[in-house]
Amino acid sequence: MTLAKDPHQSELRAAGWHSRGYLPHFDGIVIPQFISLHLADSVPREVLDRWKLQLNTAGSIQDKILLQKRIEKYADQGYGNAYFRDSRLAEMVQRTLLRDDGRKYSLSAWVVMPNHLHMLVTRFEDHTLSDIMQVFKSITSHKANKTLRRSGQFWMLEYFDRYIRTAEHFAKTVQYIENNPVKARLCAKPEDFRFSSAWFRALNDSPDTSPSR
Repeated sequence: MTLAKDPHQSELRAAGWHSRGYLPHFDGIVIPQFISLHLADSVPREVLDRWKLQLNTAGSIQDKILLQKRIEKYADQGYGNAYFRDSRLAEMVQRTLLRDDGRKYSLSAWVVMPNHLHMLVTRFEDHTLSDIMQVFKSITSHKANKTLRRSGQFWMLEYFDRYIRTAEHFAKTVQYIENNPVKARLCAKPEDFRFSSAWFRALNDSPDTSPSR
C-alpha cells in the first residue's frame, strides 16, 4: 500500500510524510537530509520491479533503506549509459545543484557519480523538499536530453531521502557521500574527484588558492 492509499494519510501528511509513488518521503521539519537520485537506466527495469515486489517500501522504513542499498550497490557498478561520465553533463548537474545553495537550501555535501547523485541538504523554511527535487530533476533532465539529443525519462521517478538523526550520523553521511567515487574505483582519494564537495573543499583549503584561480 502506498501512502496515497493509506487510511491514515491525512495524519501522516500532517506529520510531514508524503508520497508520489512507491516510496514515502519525510518533509515535516527543517532538518538535514541525505538524498539520492539515480538515472532511469542505472538499474534494469525488471530487477527494480522484482525488488519492489519483494520489499514493503511503503510501509517499512527498513525495507526502504534495504531497497536503497541494493540500488546503490548496483549503481556503483556503472550500469546503464552512465551519462555523467560526460563531464559536460556532470558539470551541468553540479552547477544546477550549487545554484540554489543558499537560496532554497543549505548544501553540506554532494557527489555526481556516473549514473547517480548523492547530496546532503537542509531545505529552507519556505521551500519543500518535494518541490526542490521536482524543479531540479526537471531542469537537469531537460538540459541533459538536449545535450544528448535524446528524449524520454532521464531520472528514476522516485528519489531516496533519509533524515539525519545525530551529529555522528551527519559526519558519517558526509564521509559516505564523498567516499563514493573511491569505493567505485573512480579515484584514489575523495578530493581527487572533481564533481564533489570534497574536491571543492580541498581546492578552497589549498594554500595557493586565489580568487583568480
